[in-house]
Amino acid sequence: MSAPPDLKGKVLTVTGPMAAAALGPTLMHEHLLFDLTRPEVAAQNSSEVVISLENVWEIRRHPSRDYGNQHNRSVDVAMDEVLRMKADGGGAIVDLTTFGIAPDPAGLRRISVATGVPIVQGAGYYVDEYVPAEPKKLGIDALAREMVNQVTTGCWGTDVRAGIIGELGCMWPLRDFERRVLQAAAIAQRETGATISVHPGRHPDAPFEIVKIIREAGGDVGRLIISHVDRTLFSADEALRLADTGCVIEYDFFGIETSYYWFGDADLPTDYMRLGYIRALFDHGHGNRIVVSHDICTKTRLVRYGGHGYGHLFRNVVPLMRTKSFSDAEIQTVFVETPRRLLALV
Repeated sequence: MSAPPDLKGKVLTVTGPMAAAALGPTLMHEHLLFDLTRPEVAAQNSSEVVISLENVWEIRRHPSRDYGNQHNRSVDVAMDEVLRMKADGGGAIVDLTTFGIAPDPAGLRRISVATGVPIVQGAGYYVDEYVPAEPKKLGIDALAREMVNQVTTGCWGTDVRAGIIGELGCMWPLRDFERRVLQAAAIAQRETGATISVHPGRHPDAPFEIVKIIREAGGDVGRLIISHVDRTLFSADEALRLADTGCVIEYDFFGIETSYYWFGDADLPTDYMRLGYIRALFDHGHGNRIVVSHDICTKTRLVRYGGHGYGHLFRNVVPLMRTKSFSDAEIQTVFVETPRRLLALV
């Protein structure tokens, strides 16, 4: 595995390479400019919902039901939200908006330049049902070449280069296209030195299947992030078993405290519970393979529309970590040291 000469050891942001040591506290899984509108919601041709104090709670509880809540294409709105995060102590954002959910690399560059916040763009494809038929015909080598080019040349017709591979979307059971994307990502990882981040299917076996596919395809499982662990595995023992495979565990639903999420009832943890799982991972020697984020992908989670915003982890969760006996060094590991290691191309 090796990065291109100009990138080795660097973090590749939307404005260009930067020294890993300069990267501050980092959110490893966010969406700034995106459109995750469910296909069946888009087909209704409804007017965009107007979010108000009278309906924001219900829209937040059923986030995928109302047309308009699942997208933000406004650079100005995203810029304001990023500045709020910066004021709360946040240092950098990884935007994992990939093909199928309206990535906007040029827009991310505008936001980064205006705010001074480093942003890393993700490469690859979202889940099968969001991807048109034509790309699904591509073979593993063609998919790998595309992801390599996104890191070395630019993404989707721009000269903005990706600094991470993902989020690669997977459903359950895994679709054939998604399996080919995972296998291609392992090849692209070997050629670029980039970390892979995967959105697993909604089944407790899904993360383990993904680890197996990446390993068998020659990828580096130590640089594989399994996202959304907080909606996929529901006990510390399950999280520890996944951590034992050598992958990186990502708790990225911070700020979501509800019994309903996207598709129906969900036994989601609270932020306190997430920290309990992370405490267990530290106590069992896995503390250097944990990253965190919010995975904001609806308007109602933005401050402008009554949500917690991208600053929630820094503003609210870090103080909670101290009440759960996390040391400053452990907090630094989660927010700074591990993101630096994973985002530096090797």
